[in-house]
Amino acid sequence: MTKAQHGEKMIEIKLRFWTNKIAQKNGDIVPKHAWSSGKVSIKRNDAHGIEPMRSHHFHSLLEINSAIESVLIDHDIKLHAAPLTKKYMVD
Repeated sequence: MTKAQHGEKMIEIKLRFWTNKIAQKNGDIVPKHAWSSGKVSIKRNDAHGIEPMRSHHFHSLLEINSAIESVLIDHDIKLHAAPLTKKYMVD
């Protein structure tokens, strides 16, 4: 077990959506508009020993879960079933 500072107790995944080539003029954006594709990465967290490695791209909303799973696996992060999930899962 390790003590963690406030703000380092959680593991944070970053989800980013591409916004390029939506606006008419190069370099501009259309506020609140994005493609349904992008990338998933993980933030550095010294308490958990997490150093960000490569991000994983997704090409549709249906691929987000797979990209998140790949990032977790790449960083050797283990998930524990939440209390509600335990109601229908077997150990």
